[in-house]
Amino acid sequence: MSKEVKTNAMRILDKNKVSYEYNLYECDEFVDGVSVADMLGQSYDTSFKTLVTVGKSSEHYVFVIPIDKELDLKKAAKTVGEKSVEMIPVKNILSVTGYIRGGCTPIGMKKKYPTVFHSTLTDYEKVIISAGKIGAQIIINPTELLRVTDGRCADIIKEI
Repeated sequence: MSKEVKTNAMRILDKNKVSYEYNLYECDEFVDGVSVADMLGQSYDTSFKTLVTVGKSSEHYVFVIPIDKELDLKKAAKTVGEKSVEMIPVKNILSVTGYIRGGCTPIGMKKKYPTVFHSTLTDYEKVIISAGKIGAQIIINPTELLRVTDGRCADIIKEI
């Protein structure tokens, strides 16, 4: 692997001796996760997106859910002990996380925010998340992902 494809998230995984695979695809700007999965022939269930919220307390929280699902803000707030949480404005993503929209990953944000994954994460042998930049993905074992992010699982998506 050449130097320029190593993202900060990949370096953190390497440092923590976490094995992963990576996937690169052509993409110059934000494309939603469903479109990327369709383009690459990937399952929606094993492809996760990273969402960043802010609570009533002004604390930030990271929620990671399947790409075709919607975060239930009430469930999410209850999970982290807040009265309410809301999505941060897109313009704040870089300053809060260190990543841009479409390239946000729960690994290696500017600060270690409480991170909650949807409960289906551990149903799979491997899951796909962003590698920290548009056009790059990490394929990783869910248990390792929970360990490296100090994450936990909960039911945080809207029921259809």
